[in-house]
Amino acid sequence: MKGDRVEIVVDAGDTTRTYEVVASRAGRRVETAVRRGVVEVSEVTRNGSVVRTARFMATRVLALVEQPIPREDTSEKAGHSGRPLREDPET
Repeated sequence: MKGDRVEIVVDAGDTTRTYEVVASRAGRRVETAVRRGVVEVSEVTRNGSVVRTARFMATRVLALVEQPIPREDTSEKAGHSGRPLREDPET
């Protein structure tokens, strides 16, 4: 969701560097994966298309911090019926 972000702290020899990948638009999310010694952080659209990707060697990554935005409890919103959106109404 918009506002989700992942911070990656990487060892750059004598110093550390911090990178951020942020879900920049509504409906996008940030996904992380560790494959074959590579940490991959991607911004993904609703239908699963990758917008941008950051790749780092897993041996160099010191920290990977996922920071989701706080979500509102949808059941407390005024006018909410209490049922999920995709559920058929009972007849």
